[in-house]
Amino acid sequence: MRLSQDFFRQDVLTVAPALVGAVIFRRLPDGSVIHGRIAETEAYRGSEDLACHASRGRTRRTETLYRAGGCSYVYLVYGLHWLFNVVTGPEDAPQGVLIRAMDKPFDGPAKWTKAFQITGEHNGLYLPESDVLWIEEGDRPPLRTAPRVGIDYAAEPWKSMPWRFIAQQ
Repeated sequence: MRLSQDFFRQDVLTVAPALVGAVIFRRLPDGSVIHGRIAETEAYRGSEDLACHASRGRTRRTETLYRAGGCSYVYLVYGLHWLFNVVTGPEDAPQGVLIRAMDKPFDGPAKWTKAFQITGEHNGLYLPESDVLWIEEGDRPPLRTAPRVGIDYAAEPWKSMPWRFIAQQ
């Protein structure tokens, strides 16, 4: 069953662990559909979270983060790789979940987006109603937590928050 608007409108610290085990579906331009099970997520929680893009203020790049939960937030990192996030919470409360990894072989956020042909044109899609990209319920595996990755620029305590959620193998 497809995840609903009500699911995505919850706080990011509820949604991020709940997405582990869910399944992302992508309809490709040729009409075929591929899917993958989410194995790892990271939570980014508002303008006070110095690792969150919203901590730098509302900009053209971050505008999607300020929408109500359920939108995709896709951005380019290092000018090379598209990363996919899901906006959570209410409108004007910028929060997002980075989909960090899928089950093998996609063990990194850029690897799976490349395989799923996700680009900036997928930014701002409303996932509960999209026929191009959507998320459905899946198994709820046991989880472990860890600090988020690649945020050395963020000050403590944000740098060490255990807001990475990983399926136990």
